[in-house]
Amino acid sequence: MYGRAVEFPDSGTWLNVDEPLSMEKLKGKVVLLDFWTYCCINCIHVIADLKWLEGKFSDKPLVVVGVHSAKFENERQERNIQAAIQRYGITHPVFVDNEYHLWDRYAIRAWPSFVLIGPDGKILSKTSGEGKRDYLSNEITRALEDGESRGILSREKLEVKSPVYSGGPMLSYPGKISFDSDGTLFISDSNNNRILITRLDDKLNAAITDIIGSGSPGMSDGGFEKATFNKPQGIVYSGGHLYIADTENHAIRKASIEERTVTTVSGDGLQGHNWNYSGEPSRARLNSPWDLQSDGVHLYIAMAGTHQIWRLNMRSNTIEAFAGNSLENIIDGSLREASFAQPSGLFLSGRRLYVADSEVSAIRFIDLDRGTVHTLAGNGLFSFGHVDGSLSHALFQHPLGIHGEGDFLYVADTYNHAIRRVSLEARRVETLLRTAGGGTCRIDGSECSFLGLFEPNDVKYRDGLLYIADTNNHLIRVFDGKELHDLSITYV
Repeated sequence: MYGRAVEFPDSGTWLNVDEPLSMEKLKGKVVLLDFWTYCCINCIHVIADLKWLEGKFSDKPLVVVGVHSAKFENERQERNIQAAIQRYGITHPVFVDNEYHLWDRYAIRAWPSFVLIGPDGKILSKTSGEGKRDYLSNEITRALEDGESRGILSREKLEVKSPVYSGGPMLSYPGKISFDSDGTLFISDSNNNRILITRLDDKLNAAITDIIGSGSPGMSDGGFEKATFNKPQGIVYSGGHLYIADTENHAIRKASIEERTVTTVSGDGLQGHNWNYSGEPSRARLNSPWDLQSDGVHLYIAMAGTHQIWRLNMRSNTIEAFAGNSLENIIDGSLREASFAQPSGLFLSGRRLYVADSEVSAIRFIDLDRGTVHTLAGNGLFSFGHVDGSLSHALFQHPLGIHGEGDFLYVADTYNHAIRRVSLEARRVETLLRTAGGGTCRIDGSECSFLGLFEPNDVKYRDGLLYIADTNNHLIRVFDGKELHDLSITYV
């Protein structure tokens, strides 16, 4: 059915391993190739499956090799891939296939895809998509049993170089930020599995007044000190409660600020695939909720995993798939006809819900009165770049955060390491802040020598300042229109 495995080319880069691998070095082992790109929500979902497989077969000669075949230009950079490896706790070797050498020769067509190779170097099977844990487990078991019966399994241990953790002194890959009406700043400290509640003493200093979550990964309700989360992202304050998109638990959680307790509103910790759900929140299974907005009655949810916007009615206690047909694309029209592609940022202004639609590098909005979806900028799944000017010609690259004030929208243009501004009246885009090469940034056309942005995931406007979740730098930054500063965060 299949031939022999393709050799890894000399031109590629290896990460997470002491020395380059080859099919000769892997002889006698069962090898699972995972073709991935780190932007892809489906690829993120299968990381848990790969960890499960590695654990199940930890005493067997199984080697998982990630083959990173980039979609976006930004994903071709070694330091960016390394940051993703660290962020998602990937411990197996990763081969950087920027030239698509392996992708083409294995005839891969989608992310994620898997190729299983036997201990004799022959290809055993190929498959793609999510939900393949059991299939892969069975295929690996058969390959190991066959290799054992033939006496060709190698018992030599492959030494893997685990990534060096590079979190900051306070934050670890902060995802989203939010303010309440009194100016309290909430920070989703994603990889520390907690939410920080801070008081701004001035524009550059914040004091932590409380912490939601123990810091250990998990999904348990209770008091702030005992509650657990799993890489939370979006947060929004409404009516004395902080609503939390508990992303890798596929859940919406609610923190009562006064009572200091956490409860689960929707989701049970398991990934859901029902793209047309409508009913009780407690019975729903969600799929990577990434950001939240609220008008006091409804909680709008960027459901990145199903490429939709969901809506929870906090008065009637119901939740529904609100907008998007779950097909990954950029299509405007009615709520049911429209398509999104991994929506990851939301901003509610009056009766418009703006969306940072990351996989199509687009800025879109939902007209809540008319029930229609519209695109301001963006063209397709493989249309991206960094171009200012009219909305019809402007290009973004995988934006994850969006906020606004007056006529302007502010966009965390994540893979351009930039903050962009959209004038709704002039229908134009301009860059306010962008990292240039060599660790410098560019502000209004002039270079500065301090630390630039590194894949910012969120931005919020408040009192003339932009607060930025500078995710891969493990910082919250403050931009005053001229200079970029670090927000100093300390305990009270």
